[in-house]
Amino acid sequence: MSDTGIGALLVRLRTARGWTQQRVADEYNALEGRAAKTGKEIGRYEREARVPVPYTRKYLARVFGVDVAVLDRAVAVSKSLRGGGDSAPERPQEWPVRRSAVPVCSGVGAVSADFARFIAQRNADEFVVEQLEADVARLARVYVSHPLLELYVEIKRLRDGAFELLRGRQRPRQTADLYVAGSRLCGLSAHVCLDLGDYDSAATHARTARACAEAAGHEGMLAWVRSVESLIAYWTGRYEQAAQLARAGRHHRAGGSIGARLASLEARALAVVGDRAGAVAALTDAGRSREAMSGHDEMPGIFAFPAAKQFAYAGTTQLAVGGREHVQRAITSAGTAIRLYRSAEDDDRSIGDLLAAHVDLARGHLLLGDLDGTEAVLGFVLASPPERMSASIVRRLTALGRELGGPQYGGAAQTVHLRERLQHTAARASLPAAHPPELPT
Repeated sequence: MSDTGIGALLVRLRTARGWTQQRVADEYNALEGRAAKTGKEIGRYEREARVPVPYTRKYLARVFGVDVAVLDRAVAVSKSLRGGGDSAPERPQEWPVRRSAVPVCSGVGAVSADFARFIAQRNADEFVVEQLEADVARLARVYVSHPLLELYVEIKRLRDGAFELLRGRQRPRQTADLYVAGSRLCGLSAHVCLDLGDYDSAATHARTARACAEAAGHEGMLAWVRSVESLIAYWTGRYEQAAQLARAGRHHRAGGSIGARLASLEARALAVVGDRAGAVAALTDAGRSREAMSGHDEMPGIFAFPAAKQFAYAGTTQLAVGGREHVQRAITSAGTAIRLYRSAEDDDRSIGDLLAAHVDLARGHLLLGDLDGTEAVLGFVLASPPERMSASIVRRLTALGRELGGPQYGGAAQTVHLRERLQHTAARASLPAAHPPELPT
């Protein structure tokens, strides 16, 4: 293997075990302790579109059970074949040159040499890009389970850093990777603003995320950004546009769970505008997308769409469709979402979706006339810290409180007391102290 480059060596080691590229990524992630590596990234190493840095080689060596020095030598071979080695190539036989051509060629050669030096002056290498991607993966995963105050400052810092790197010079493949990282960080920024109810800022971040994804030609991120834009339209009352944006996102060729996400968003928006048939059809499409899901999500957390979240969206949609049968289905879907989230690992437990599923479950019981069941389910929400409640949860609680004030509930003492508790909780969650003092810009 002494004359084998790193790409060929990794292919040889993987195929000897009968593993897929995703299997290698899974083994790597298990050793490193986080879901930062994907099968696509392993493929880049095998094609030598990217050379694994020393930190990555350490874990790859453990994955394949070889000494890290074997991988280091293979990297050295690859770099020498690219012209990055220490040994100078053998000089070819010199051909006669017309003397009159020497000054001309010398001048042109100087320009070429200057440009070669320009190419060499880059502000980002493989390690910088890889570390940025690992940081984005970590933030994406913990976003769903940690308070915004813990994350938004770092999201802004990394996003600004990615922009600064893109204003500098790097190799084309690193530029593309930086655009993808910038798109994801803008997407995270959009979600921060969305969760705080600042929809104008969220839309600005989403547009920039889409521009970065287009610059990188990343179909998965283009589809995901459409899902965020659909969310923004939904929470600003533009339900038909929300459905259209989700439908547009489904035209992108993207793997993973994004198809199920977009179909679920379309279903929910269609249900609100009264298109019951369209909503039910979109819910069916979401289920089919889940069953036919191709590959894993490149990024965890906020960029993935777990089954628990799909059940939560289905519950909201079925409540909006209405009718006793769909309300009963909503209760089943919301209950399944709660069970799946409660059994998930801490970092994968979306507090926002868990709260939303509880509110939907409570409303389902209310629509069936079970006030005791409604109050029991809401206990979890009412006991939750106000800083964990997003703007959408506050709006759900406010709407449920208004519904409890309807004449059909007759102003019973239990109803009045529960409505007051909902209004108090929503008011506390809306206080400035519950949110960061400054939005990321």
